[in-house]
Amino acid sequence: MEVVTTPAELRRRTAAWRRQGHRVGLVPTMGAIHAGHLSLCDRARAGCTRVVASIFINPLQFGTGEDLERYPRDPVADQERLRDAGVDCCFLPEPRAMYPRGFATRVSVERGTERWEGAVRPGHFAGVATVVAKLFVATGPCWAYFGDKDAQQAQMVARLAHDLDTGIRVVVCPTVREPDGLALSSRNRYLDPESRQAAPCLAQGLRAAVAAFAAGTRGAAALAEHVAAPVRDQPLAELEYAAIVHPRTFAPLRRADARSRALVAASIRGVRLLDTIILGAPAGL
Repeated sequence: MEVVTTPAELRRRTAAWRRQGHRVGLVPTMGAIHAGHLSLCDRARAGCTRVVASIFINPLQFGTGEDLERYPRDPVADQERLRDAGVDCCFLPEPRAMYPRGFATRVSVERGTERWEGAVRPGHFAGVATVVAKLFVATGPCWAYFGDKDAQQAQMVARLAHDLDTGIRVVVCPTVREPDGLALSSRNRYLDPESRQAAPCLAQGLRAAVAAFAAGTRGAAALAEHVAAPVRDQPLAELEYAAIVHPRTFAPLRRADARSRALVAASIRGVRLLDTIILGAPAGL
């Protein structure tokens, strides 16, 4: 596996691959590589002939008081996991390579970002959009793979790719879960044993909403309450939001259909977790 550290190096590498007739896949990560990331690499390998995975903890998407400094970092182990997954190139830039002195640009996607994560974490989506735009420019036309767990972010990225005529196809892949339903996340490493036992309450709420929808419930408020109840009942959890939303605009709904999306965000002893599901999905979450 080749390792490159600047956008210019990555641009040269991917341009050479395309001249050779390869389809390039991109898997953006912030490191702390887990099975969810590796599933994206697998999808990229299946759909493309060359795969780039980036490891970059993006400071622009962390707000004041968030966990930038303690975010898990293990680049050696991460590179080993990516190499074992068949990744051809790891993009491992330093912040100064992505944001050199005098950097003064932000990218903002206005539609679909004003609620939920956009409201709870002001500036977060602009930080994500900016780094993703830079990754897209450096990689060039490719297929880019994102996880469904961060569904609002994935929809924003798809909008960015479309609106800026990037020539990039955004592929959203299913959430990978632990046997008890907990969605895989780099932040799961922060959970102490008691918190880890409590954390599946988010998935339990989503499972309850899917079951209620299958049983005939269509009112969004009632379905959202099914999502919220197991989180509220968990003493270690603090609910931030639970909602039933349109799958593309993320606007709150009054009445749900099979394509509607359930969202939930909560903190478990200060560890912030997200989860989501489409209501018409199979109930085996």
